[in-house]
Amino acid sequence: MADFSQAEVARYARQMAMPEFGRAGQERLRAARMLLIGAGGLGSPAAIYLAAAGVGTMGIADPDDVELSNLHRQILHGTSDTGRSKAESARERLREVNPHVEVIAMKERFSAANAMDMIRGWDLVVDGSDNFPTRYASNDACVRLGIPNVYGSVWRFEGQVSVFDPARGGPCYRCISPHAPEPGTVPGCAEAGVLGVLPGLVGMLQALEAMKLVTGMGDPLVGRLLHIDGLKMKFREFSLRRDPHCARCSEGRKNLPIEEEGTACTVVNPATKEISVQDLAGVRKSGVPHVLLDVREEWELAAARLEPCVHIPLGQVPARMQEIARDVPVYVICHAGVRSAAAAKLLAEAGFPRVHSVRGGIAAWSREIDASVPAY
Repeated sequence: MADFSQAEVARYARQMAMPEFGRAGQERLRAARMLLIGAGGLGSPAAIYLAAAGVGTMGIADPDDVELSNLHRQILHGTSDTGRSKAESARERLREVNPHVEVIAMKERFSAANAMDMIRGWDLVVDGSDNFPTRYASNDACVRLGIPNVYGSVWRFEGQVSVFDPARGGPCYRCISPHAPEPGTVPGCAEAGVLGVLPGLVGMLQALEAMKLVTGMGDPLVGRLLHIDGLKMKFREFSLRRDPHCARCSEGRKNLPIEEEGTACTVVNPATKEISVQDLAGVRKSGVPHVLLDVREEWELAAARLEPCVHIPLGQVPARMQEIARDVPVYVICHAGVRSAAAAKLLAEAGFPRVHSVRGGIAAWSREIDASVPAY
């Protein structure tokens, strides 16, 4: 291995001064190849700290562009990056953090179809994804290739971190969650909200676990799940056991084909009738009588709203249906389309004859119809 330059020695001096880490640990880190799935709330802090620590090669896989609503938690990006590719924005920022690290921007969407190709050749995966199809595909590919998957997730004020690695005797993600939940039953961060600092904490813990895995330090979270309660500031550890009948990592199943599992948070029940934001704009412009039902919370309405509208938060819809006219079409809107689909289903089951969910919600309206309406 090539020797460290004077600049590298100066940069990593405080790390190499620790006997448990030393020069050998820094060399292992420099030789490591880590793939980060997602340059968002989890991937941002993980990427920054791993780059600063001196990981040799990092892949940043994210197909999305930077949005203003990302910036309170996705610290890889700044205001001037709005509209740019997240992968490219991340690469530029990480070069500023540490020019000795090679960063590969991967703008292709990670999926079951390309999971093996995207993960093959990396030493480990740091999964900072926010949707079930990516999470299950990354798990299945990592099991098949025999590499660790450093898992992290957040929901409102809570977070989780673990290392799924059957090759080290631990469980995989499917041992804990064999199948994805039904569409619309679990909200994404756009629906449930997230405190910006919490994914920062979880992402840093993912970075620490990744460093431990490649350097051999300490005791990684293999077979253990760390749960974080941000409001009470409590950390609890749960033991995880490998499922001998797991659909992916049990005997004879590792090499099964990788198939799509679950849906992204904006995918709705196929039985729900939808309307695009373009068609909704046409209805509003035509003056045809209709009801626009906004099922977001009060604080969301204060941030961005379309007038006129009837406002009934999703949780109150069953008790307040009498406030909604039945003799005209009802178009239900929320932030991204998940809650509106649930509300539209409730109304249809209650006998409303013409009800549609607005596909993509306020976020799509802001992006495709009227940028003066904040997507928050």
